[in-house]
Amino acid sequence: MAEAARSERPREKGDVQRMLVDTELEHLPPELRWREWMGRVEAVIFAASEPVSRDVLARVVGKNCNLELIIDDIRAELAGRPYELVSVAGGWQHRTKKAFGDVIHIAFGTAAGQGTKELSQSEVLVLICIAYFQPITRAELSSFFGKEVSRDLIGVLRAQDLIASGPRSPQPGAPYTYVTTKNFLSQFGLDTLRDLPDFEALEDAGLLSKEKMLAGDILAGLARGAHDEDEDGAGGATDEMS
Repeated sequence: MAEAARSERPREKGDVQRMLVDTELEHLPPELRWREWMGRVEAVIFAASEPVSRDVLARVVGKNCNLELIIDDIRAELAGRPYELVSVAGGWQHRTKKAFGDVIHIAFGTAAGQGTKELSQSEVLVLICIAYFQPITRAELSSFFGKEVSRDLIGVLRAQDLIASGPRSPQPGAPYTYVTTKNFLSQFGLDTLRDLPDFEALEDAGLLSKEKMLAGDILAGLARGAHDEDEDGAGGATDEMS
């Protein structure tokens, strides 16, 4: 018996906690079981400070629970509420509906969900360039804009967890590249990078070009921090990316 005890895999804390919670709820009628799963999923998402992944939600429901249908039912119940359940950064999160953005701005003096420093137009343009062309080096960014992209500017984007170091470039000296982060997806309301507007399609439609990027006339609705520039008296492209 001692040998059997030694061969048994030690239970991790998470395993023990899940054993204490009945996830299958087989004693409940199907309708009540579904309502309980809905409540659990919404409670976990509501309590989280960042998007909640499928793996996390799967811990609190039965193994045969269809999470997509659960999410759909929760969304249907929130249809008349000022907040909604959105797919973002590979998970789900409660967010205030855009229609109430001005009200929240008046109440708190800041846009909904925005607690960090607003980006300058130069920072927005560099961030968008990284998003579309990642992984990309600082030298490649500087070449694209025809002016140096400073380390300070890169540092601002890193400090806000919008970009991170990517794989080293095969160029001489193996410089670091930059890529966007999960927080970038969350801040811009994207589920994955595939949700970015197709660059080539925008170019073909005449809506996007390098010249427009350099002029700052790009994706104004996507650029967090750019939407208030008119109110702040800012406009036009800056002369230096620093």
